[in-house]
Parts: sequence; C-alpha cells; structure tokens
Amino acid sequence: MKVTARKPVIAGNWKCFHTHLTAIQVVQKLSYQLDPSDYDATEVVVCPAFTALRSVQTTIESDRMHIRLGAQNVYWEPDGAFTGEISAPMLAKLNVSYVIVGHSERRQLFGETDEWVNRKAKAVLANGMIPILCCGETLEQREAGETASWVAGQIAAGWQGVDPADIARSVIAYEPIWAIGTGRNATPDDANETIGSIRAAVAEAYGEPTASAVRIQYGGSVKPGNIADLMAQPEIDGALVGGASLDPDDFSKIVRYRH
Repeated sequence: MKVTARKPVIAGNWKCFHTHLTAIQVVQKLSYQLDPSDYDATEVVVCPAFTALRSVQTTIESDRMHIRLGAQNVYWEPDGAFTGEISAPMLAKLNVSYVIVGHSERRQLFGETDEWVNRKAKAVLANGMIPILCCGETLEQREAGETASWVAGQIAAGWQGVDPADIARSVIAYEPIWAIGTGRNATPDDANETIGSIRAAVAEAYGEPTASAVRIQYGGSVKPGNIADLMAQPEIDGALVGGASLDPDDFSKIVRYRH
C-alpha cells in the first residue's frame, strides 16, 4: 500500500438527487457504517443539493458525526440581485467545508467558463472553505492525445491569481468527461498517469511544495469494485463519487476500501 503525507478525501456528489428528508436518512446510514478508523484514514465528504444542506448540517452536528459537509456549486459575489444564486458566505454559515467548482456538468450544461470557475474558487477560499476544482477531457480530446495539455490548461485558468499556499490546501478532481455516469472508467494506470501530469503542471507553475501538498482525486464511475485499485496508485489522493455515493451501503464500501 502506498505511503503518502496527503490524507485522501472521498467526496460524494449527490447531484440533483435526494430531498432533505432522504438526505438525512442517507447520511445517518452512512455514519452508522463507518468507524473512527475510517475517518482517521480518509476525509469523508457528502455534497447534497442546496435544499438539503441545512438538514444534513444539523444531522451531522447533532449526531457528532465526523463527516464533512460539501456543496455542489457556488456564486462568486458575496450578495446582490442574483436570483437563484447561492453565495460563499451563505455556505460558510452552514459550516460547509468543501465546495465543488467547475464540474463538467456545470461547464457543459450551464456554460460555465474557466473565468467563472476561477472566480468561484477564489470566493470559496476567501470564505475559509476548500474548493474541489474539477478538470477533465472529452473522449475526442483523449483520442487526439490532448488530455495532458487540456487539463493543464483548465487547472492554470482555475488557479489564475491564487496564492500557492491556498492551492496547496485545495483539492483537484480529475474527471474524464467520457467516464462520468457512463459506467466506463479510466484504468487505474491511465488515471494515475493523467493525475501525475496534473501534479507536474502544478509543480511547474507553483513549485514542488505546492504540488506535493495538493490532493488530486479521481472521479468517473467510481464503484466499490474499482476503488481499491484506483487508490493503490501513488498519485491518486481520493475520489469524487457520483452515482455510487447515493447509496450509503455502496459509499461506505468505497470509503472503507482498505478493508
């Protein structure tokens, strides 16, 4: 088993699933299936829909769970006439620890640009939370041999103007777009190679200490059956889990991949 100073972080992205009532049940069931040693080994994060954040927060805190609360999106302005948006200060007041920024579904379905992702990451950091900055290529880009340059460009744009110390405490999620929700996933070797190229790009731009500290997850059809092989790779520091995180039985198995 690999030895690293970077504590893995496994985050469940619940996307547009689970009402606040279902979310309470899911996080309770997940907590029941984990023990202190699991939290010692891995940071565990759940990212409910906005409507469930307060309910999950109070459940986590009242039951003294060690699960961290995450959000799936954020707006970069602190307040204002932005109908439908949720600001970083609002999330911080709910004791949100992590915020996903730049997920491929946000980029593809809702037109988010690298500039928007950069503004969101800065807002998250400014409010004491940790961004999970997503990057990933299409199947066409992978087949054209453009993966490394594409994801490096996304990372450079996402961290534009961000202090290296803030990057070091952040999380990057590599999610090949062609593997999200398709049942397909990059092989552990492929994922490790791309994540290694991301870390090399961070080292070149921000220095080796920053690259050594930043945690880089893999995401894309992560399941109980493939998590151990992925986590055995030296560059992979966790997972951003979609569909399998909706079921507390499956998600607990992913968190407990060492067992």
